[in-house]
This record gives sequence, C-alpha cells and structure tokens, in this order.
Amino acid sequence: MPLYGFRCDQGCGDTERAYSMASVPDRIDCPDCGAVARRRFDSIAVSHRGSVAMRLHDATAATAQSPRVTSSISATNSGRGRRPVSTDPRHRRLPRP
Repeated sequence: MPLYGFRCDQGCGDTERAYSMASVPDRIDCPDCGAVARRRFDSIAVSHRGSVAMRLHDATAATAQSPRVTSSISATNSGRGRRPVSTDPRHRRLPRP
C-alpha cells in the first residue's frame, strides 16, 4: 500500500501512514499531540527499495545511462561451442544456409 505523509498543524512534525488509494483521508489526528495533521501532497512511496523488482529496475536504468564496455570477445560469444560439428559424411551433401 502507498505511504502518505501528514504534517501536524501545531508543528510536531511529519508522520507517514499507509492507506489504500481509495480510502486515504485528507487529515488525521497527530500521533504526538492529537491536533489535526493535514495530508502533504508529494510523491507516494509505492515500491520497496530493497525488493528484487526495484533492484532489477535500478540495474536496467543504470545500463541505459552507462553501459558496460568489453575489451575482448568472451568465450561464449567467440563462435566456439555454438553448434557441434557433425562428422557424418551425409551431412556434407545437405544444402548450406
């Protein structure tokens, strides 16, 4: 659920509460003094920074800005080991792509 920020009218500070998007109130009681705390309008925190999805998103965004550069061809991309070479003489008569 998204976190919404509320600020106390008496100056106690800010507090955050989780509400569903359909039921978020405009004001709550301040947890410190009981006065009215009005809702702050800022970006909501929907995602969790430590989650697997956020790490994947951050890694993908990082590669768009600064891709890794290779200086040599890796063993998996060098062409060796892609397809096994057949030693059957009948395969030599097959059309080649």
